[in-house]
Amino acid sequence: MIDVSLFTATLLCSLVAGFLVAFAIVLMPGIATLGDSGFLRAFKAIDRVIQNNQPIFIIIWLGSALAIIATAVLSVWQLEGAARILVITAAVVYTVGVQLPTVTINIPLNNQLQGQDIEKMSESELSEARKSFEIPWLRWNWIRTFIALLTSVILIIVCLRM
Repeated sequence: MIDVSLFTATLLCSLVAGFLVAFAIVLMPGIATLGDSGFLRAFKAIDRVIQNNQPIFIIIWLGSALAIIATAVLSVWQLEGAARILVITAAVVYTVGVQLPTVTINIPLNNQLQGQDIEKMSESELSEARKSFEIPWLRWNWIRTFIALLTSVILIIVCLRM
């Protein structure tokens, strides 16, 4: 059972890491070249796809959290030594460093942006809206990206050692 759980957690957490990397190095730098209105509209459109419960995204994102927690629980009974410690560490780091900031920081920023009527905003309001969104969102996305990549590396090491 631990083999299937570990493989699933590794796959899903790695997919989340890839998603976050794509945002960090391609998507956000790409839309950063747009003016304030264009940037805000583009991000709202991208986020709307996710918020409309895109099923594959939901399976990957929520599945990664469930799979890594299940793997940590199973590791208590089915793994020993360093492998057990690495899996439990990966689960804690992933939950606290990826899932928690997503729920407490990035999603609230996304929701705040979704609630803004960009069409009715002045240039200065657009500039302020972008600044108050983009700076913290990017900071926390880079943190989540690093931690998701670290989690994937830890889980891959455990897989290779089994």
